Amino acid sequence: MASFIFSTVPSATEVTTNNFSHSSIFSETSSHRFKYTHENQTHRFKVSCNTTSDDKYDTLQTSLDKKNVDRRNLLLGLGGTLYGAANLTFLPSAFSVPIAAPNVSDCAIASKGIHNIKDAVRGVACCPPVLTLNSPKDYVFPKETAVRIRPAAQRASDDYIDKYKAAMKAMRDLPDDHPHSFKQQAKIHCAYCNGSYTQKESGKEYENITLQIHNSWLFFPFHRWYLYFYERILGKLIDEPSFAIPYWNWDNPTGMIIPDLFEKPIQVRERKENPVFDAYRDARHLPPALVDIDYNGEDRGVSCIDQITINLSAMYKQMISNASDPTSFFGGRYVAGMDHDDKNSHGSPSVGSIEAGCHTAVHRWVADPRMPNNEDMGNFYSAGYDPIFYAHHANVDRMWKIWKELGIRGHREPTDKDWLDASYVFYDENEELVRVYNRDCVDLNKLNYDYETSRIPWARNRPIPRAKNPQIAKRSARMGRGFHDVQFPVKLDGIVKVLVKRPYANRTKEEKENANEILMLNGICFDSEKFVKFDVYVDDKDDEPETTAADSEFAGSFAQLPHHQSGDKMFMTSAARFGLTELLEDIEAEDDDSIMVTLVPRTGSDDITISEIKIELVPIV
Repeated sequence: MASFIFSTVPSATEVTTNNFSHSSIFSETSSHRFKYTHENQTHRFKVSCNTTSDDKYDTLQTSLDKKNVDRRNLLLGLGGTLYGAANLTFLPSAFSVPIAAPNVSDCAIASKGIHNIKDAVRGVACCPPVLTLNSPKDYVFPKETAVRIRPAAQRASDDYIDKYKAAMKAMRDLPDDHPHSFKQQAKIHCAYCNGSYTQKESGKEYENITLQIHNSWLFFPFHRWYLYFYERILGKLIDEPSFAIPYWNWDNPTGMIIPDLFEKPIQVRERKENPVFDAYRDARHLPPALVDIDYNGEDRGVSCIDQITINLSAMYKQMISNASDPTSFFGGRYVAGMDHDDKNSHGSPSVGSIEAGCHTAVHRWVADPRMPNNEDMGNFYSAGYDPIFYAHHANVDRMWKIWKELGIRGHREPTDKDWLDASYVFYDENEELVRVYNRDCVDLNKLNYDYETSRIPWARNRPIPRAKNPQIAKRSARMGRGFHDVQFPVKLDGIVKVLVKRPYANRTKEEKENANEILMLNGICFDSEKFVKFDVYVDDKDDEPETTAADSEFAGSFAQLPHHQSGDKMFMTSAARFGLTELLEDIEAEDDDSIMVTLVPRTGSDDITISEIKIELVPIV
């Protein structure tokens, strides 16, 4: 069996920034707080490219050849901090360069991650209009007093819905080449996610490496800025600076269906006139169907109560158990020179718990499976064409706010300079091309928006074990089942079981308070033109009914939408992290020296390989 590496070295020192609380998420009034208790665990909560025939396949350019950049696994002491344990391929900040905003005039056709390019109904010419050859200006926040409050879509008033639809109609009525048009706003996601830009602005030596804002710590801040300007543009179109976009409250049972304002059962003629309606959605999932936050690509056929329980348990895992530190929540470190396309990369940035979980599940659940590329929501190139995308990502952004306010030690943004100084470009509401930085989007007070309060019942929904003290790992080792003979990289063309050595057994309460035990899957190589998903279980019994996210033995999932590939290569690499501290407490396996990790392919997993499975203790900073 491959060796399992133990290290207590943190991936980076990460410190927090601010507190923001226009309204509490835990009660009807902002002053209330509560705590929840589950068995032995208690948490306290506060509460250009100027394209010709737009979107034509025959304009496709030859894909860029990618550099095979040598990124060594460095462990270097800098000011008492050691780097490189949790993400194996990134360089220490002293030797790295942050991702820089791309040049919109140096933009290529976005042909990546689109399996049927000729049938791409939304087109692949995703470059923005070039209104000036001047360099973008650093964005300066306007002086405003009114705070924009994003409402929960299921509770939106008729007056608000009328206003929202008026803004969307105005956006759709703009010429397609206008930077504020709905088509251009949708193309922003395509350009940043499907290979239109490279890392050239970070340095000429990176000009052949694609810029990708998914599968790393760029995911949350990029989308926060994207929605920020989208919202401000809508407000300007209806001359209402305080206008705010709605959020789809899918983490609350009252919001677990597609909101009526996006898909109201009215006459077909009227529906086509609804500016927030999209034709490319899964007809099986229209109201009153409940969203599946752990969607496998097929409907479960379970009761309403069971689906809600699965959803709430999945949210608990993704927001608490599997999000105990900045890397686990935001995603792994991503700097200039790192290449998601490097099939042989052993340690690409890990995907964050929300991105790989509810974010991807909702995208795929809404998408139309009849379409050649699962348009709209099922592919990053087309997702922005569905107005529900922005409501979905507003709730994803809300998860960032909530995660910080849970009052749990370690829930802090990265303070690595390479994260703070990473930048993007957007057209603002005044049609000015502006550059924005991660460091300026961590404080919602500065951004001047907030979310309408909605309860978070998932915070009390810690999964329940199917069987306590299973001792599966011990029994398997005694029986000599040969799990130690697993050779890495292991192919996930069937169920894979691996016996994984733990750093320590029987950790004390104090030790748990100072370090989280995390299961790490590194070097996950997958076909980027497919929707892929596999589930991870710990010490699960084979003879029981199928485990779901409602069970403690379910560690989590790895899921990816189609979004990227380079030339003839169809593969990307990533990594994933799953919290073990609570899981092992719940199944009473804390005294085990090893655990049995089971990987179950769900969809698109035939070609997946995994280079390493290990457990580390990650200090809580």
